[in-house]
Amino acid sequence: MKKFLISAAVAAIMTGAAYAQTEFYVVQDTSTKKCTIVDKKPTTTTTVVVGDGKVFKSRTAAETGMKTMKVCAN
Repeated sequence: MKKFLISAAVAAIMTGAAYAQTEFYVVQDTSTKKCTIVDKKPTTTTTVVVGDGKVFKSRTAAETGMKTMKVCAN
């Protein structure tokens, strides 16, 4: 029983870590005006999250979303 509980706890931790990695943001560098996709919410003042801070669940979804954002069309 003890081994089962330890295994379940390890599985829950690993699932949580994998879930945390599924966030993508479209950001724009304020100096170059170039948009990129990042997997962590930026904390610097040289980039801004575009698309009203929308969080994407996959890189592909972020790429598709970036194509529809006016500030990233250039």
